[in-house]
Order: sequence, then C-alpha cells, then structure tokens
Amino acid sequence: MSSNHSHVHSHSHSSNKKVLLVSLLILSLFMVLEVIGGIKTKSLALISDAGHMLSDSASLLIALLALNFGRRKPSESHTYGFKRFEILAATLNGVTLLLVAGYIVYEAVGRLVDPPRVEASGMLYIAIGGLLVNLLVAYIMVRGSDVKQNLNMRGAYQHVLSDLLGSLAAVAAALLIMGWGWQWADPLCSLLVAVLILRSGYLITKESVHVLMEGVPKGVELNKIRAALLGHPQVEQLHHLHVWSLSSGLNSLSVHVVVKENKSLRELQVLRAELEAKLIQLEIEHTTVQFEPIEHGHTDSLFCQSRALGH
Repeated sequence: MSSNHSHVHSHSHSSNKKVLLVSLLILSLFMVLEVIGGIKTKSLALISDAGHMLSDSASLLIALLALNFGRRKPSESHTYGFKRFEILAATLNGVTLLLVAGYIVYEAVGRLVDPPRVEASGMLYIAIGGLLVNLLVAYIMVRGSDVKQNLNMRGAYQHVLSDLLGSLAAVAAALLIMGWGWQWADPLCSLLVAVLILRSGYLITKESVHVLMEGVPKGVELNKIRAALLGHPQVEQLHHLHVWSLSSGLNSLSVHVVVKENKSLRELQVLRAELEAKLIQLEIEHTTVQFEPIEHGHTDSLFCQSRALGH
C-alpha cells in the first residue's frame, strides 16, 4: 500500500512538473506578442490580458518552484520538509490575481471617462490568438495534472481560466468596436473580467490561508472523526483533537485518547493500529495518538468528547 502510494505520488509530481514547464513556455511566448499588440492597437483589454498572462507565467513559475521545494527531504531545521511551500505559492497566486484585478479596474475607470480610439481589427486577431493559447494551456493542465487535488496546481489553473476570460472579453470588445464603433466596450469588458478575476483570487487566497491557519481540511468532518474514534469499545473519551493539512491531500491529526482501563504496550499498539485504520478511511493520512488512562481524562478541555457526549 505504501509503495503504491509513493509511486502514484511520484507519477503525479512528474506529470505536474511537465505540464507546468510546457504551459509556462507557451504563455511566455504569446505574452510578448500580446504586449506588443496591445500597445500598437491601444487596447486596454489586450494590455490587461497581457498583464494577466504575465501573472499566469509568474504563477506557473512559482508553482514549479513549489513542486521542486516540496520534494526536498526533512532536515534538522525543517522537520516537515518544504511541503508547505506549495500553500505559500498558492497564496501568492491568489494575491496576484487580486492585484491584477485592481489594476484593470483602475485603468478601465479612467478609459470609460475618456476612451481612446482602439484599432479593433488588429485587436481582434491577437485576442483570438490569446483565446486559443489559453484554451490549449487549460486543456493541457486538466488532462496532464491533478488540478482537482493539488491546491498549488489549482491556483495556477485559476490564473489560466481567468486569463481565458480576459481573451474572450477582448474578442467581444473588438467585435463591438468593429460593428458599432463602441470604443467604451474595451474598458467595459475589462471591468467585467476584473470582477471574475477578483472572485477567483479571493477563493484561492481564502482556501490557502485556511490551510496556513491550520484549519480543518476541506471534506473532513470532525463529527465523523469523533464518532469513528468513540465508536471503538475501548475508547472512553477524546480531548485535544486537532485536524489540519500540511499540504494538498496531506491531512494530519493529533488526539489524546482516554482508554477504559490500563492496557499493556502490546494492547495499546493494537488499539492504535485499529484507530489509524478508521482514520485512513476518513482521509487522515498522518496521525499522532496519545493514550491516557481514564483517571487522567481532561474533562475541562473545550474539545473533550466522551462516549455519551459524542452522540
């Protein structure tokens, strides 16, 4: 079981790394083209999309660094290793999205008051190119990496998705300008995209900060954990129950378990194995269990649960 888990994790890491490298190369090359095109056509939608593509490239680079740091072995100074770097990278990605959205709003408001004349035809061609590039990168990330399970990869993926929306807005703005001469469509579409980017940035930042604050992992229910542990016939009480995640998919738990009667070391080892088996079924991979006899139970703890209270 352990060997298979290690193999799957290693394969996932290799796939994520390859996807990030390919995506970073594609986005960086097109970003240069879009910056030049945005300046020449005087389009805020293109310039903001290029700026967002720059943040995409930065987020992919950060995510790539996070994968490499996360593989480092624990040391005397970092006993957990550097797995938490992934969450720091996701936080930075989320904050970057918020900053990009703020910049777009600032520029768009000024242009709504005094919209410059935009060269719509050139803007349209470049915007379509950006849309195709983002669709390609999004497809590569969904097919080749564990976006759903890895918060760091999801943060990078959210960057690409929001940039895809930016390209769509640029295409729409170009068509409106070409068809009806609505120069204000350029900053207006940029504002609409900024709102969507703000939402993505907020959600990623909120989730990553939750991990950094040692919050209970998403999908893990404390009531089920309490019920599973208290359901064992030899467990009388629980206290100091803490559940957190070190990184995406690496959930940890520590708990003091009050046993009904004094037991030998061998009996406690068997009990520990049985409790850990229950916790693995509840997606808790790493557990620290401290046993105590019933006369030492801490009934004053906020998180104390007895068999009666647990139900």
